[in-house]
Amino acid sequence: MTALPEQIAHLRRSYERAALDENASHPDPLQQFDQWLQEALAAQVADANAMTLATVGSDMRPSTRIVLIKGYDQGGIVWYTNYHSRKGLELAGNPWAALQFYWPELERIVRIEGQVQAVEAAQSDAYFHSRPLDSRLGAWASEQSQAIAGREVLEQRLADYSAQFGDAPPRPAHWGGYRLLPDRWEFWQGRASRLHDRLQYRRLPSAGNATQWLRERLAP
Repeated sequence: MTALPEQIAHLRRSYERAALDENASHPDPLQQFDQWLQEALAAQVADANAMTLATVGSDMRPSTRIVLIKGYDQGGIVWYTNYHSRKGLELAGNPWAALQFYWPELERIVRIEGQVQAVEAAQSDAYFHSRPLDSRLGAWASEQSQAIAGREVLEQRLADYSAQFGDAPPRPAHWGGYRLLPDRWEFWQGRASRLHDRLQYRRLPSAGNATQWLRERLAP
């Protein structure tokens, strides 16, 4: 038996790259997110657009996977996937989800929670047709999250749909976008002595059109 468990127990790093102060942060969490994402892209953080998506099924078992952010604005955070996948089925039964970005090079984490809805068909169509051809055909070939006999099943389905559609596959009805409408954000900046900076934004009930956010510091 190796000493790997002991090695893991002693893995540590000190977070001293930056700080996150209430007075220097944006009052609007979307602006704060935009700033941090732009900084992650500028720093060439690997897969800066990757985010963990957490859903909960009817069996109350949580599940996570990595998806890619494809858009964000005041309407929410957008990604695309197969509606018949495990995450799609879980969102159909429980539309609440959580997202997390992790940018280790910047010692930063962003957590986002809220309700999820499907994006409009026209938006899904537009994004689908902007994808490379192999990705569009792959959306047809993969019955995502379903058990299959082997990789040859995927390759045969890809060949079949390629022969059927050529270079103009339509968007499958089972594939499209989701939008998470945030009601809670958290921005985490690593700090020394494990006294990390954590700023949380909670959406407040509002009678008007303007969204109001309560910004507060959380203990690390």
